Amino acid sequence: MELFRIKKDIPFMRHALVFNIISLVTFLLAVFFLATRGLHLSVEFTGGTLVEVQYEQTADLEKVRAALGKAGYSDFAVQNFGSSRDVLIRMPLKNSEGQAAAEQGTARQGEQVMAALEAEAPGAQLRRVEFVGPQVGKELAENGAMALMLVIVGIMVYLAFRFEWRFSVSAIIANLHDVIIILGFFAFFQWEFSLSVLAAVLAVLGYSVNESVVVFDRVRETFKKVRGMNTPQVLDHAITSTISRTVITHGSTQIMVLSMLLFGGETLHYFSMALTIGICFGIYSSVLVASPLVMWLGVSREQFVKPPKAKDPNVTEDGACV
Repeated sequence: MELFRIKKDIPFMRHALVFNIISLVTFLLAVFFLATRGLHLSVEFTGGTLVEVQYEQTADLEKVRAALGKAGYSDFAVQNFGSSRDVLIRMPLKNSEGQAAAEQGTARQGEQVMAALEAEAPGAQLRRVEFVGPQVGKELAENGAMALMLVIVGIMVYLAFRFEWRFSVSAIIANLHDVIIILGFFAFFQWEFSLSVLAAVLAVLGYSVNESVVVFDRVRETFKKVRGMNTPQVLDHAITSTISRTVITHGSTQIMVLSMLLFGGETLHYFSMALTIGICFGIYSSVLVASPLVMWLGVSREQFVKPPKAKDPNVTEDGACV
């Protein structure tokens, strides 16, 4: 299915150096902000207090957030838990509190939260109050990093088997480029980095590599079927011929993600924000970063088309020996 077809190939590779300089600058800025500002980790990673309350009817999460904000709380997370009547409130561990003091103050903090809700969002019943220590957050961070590494290794192995090593290296560099830039945005703006954002980063890895595979598959197909084109022309043809597919796929996905961003509320805000950044940079990196890297690594037609075997002068066309 195609929305449109571009008859003349667009010379993307003519500006490959410019595209990669822009990408390198963006990547270095993201690394700089990660190193200097760091990520603003949520309570799942830092530890804190979990307060679960239940309303008789559907809970108004905006009123709950407003009540906690008026009570002086900040950096908290409010979301439905199980049903629309159950609400889970995550309160971060204060820097001035030690773990022992925080554990002892858990019950008191639960009472303070219920008092704040009673004043602005009445009708809540306390179900449980728990303290989540930083050790649990450390384990989650380690497991998340391990999941990220396993995804990267899996993608490398898949691309190495399906394509040549040049394609594998180029795709991994482009995909890591996307991940670092997403993290750089969260570090620069100090947006909350939670488990849902980590899930979005993992989703972007798989989503971005899919676009790279489509372009690389068209490159391989063009090398095999079309003669008389050099490597930059083959890459330009492959990218141009997949533009319609890219517009359909990424356009429909972006509409869905923007819907979550605009109408999904605070719970889905940073999740959809990470996906939005990842989709935009994923298109850029898969087309304008990975493809030039393949070209510079020396991909050529000879790697896909086997040369014809030389004829033995002592054998006739019907296979008989002279």
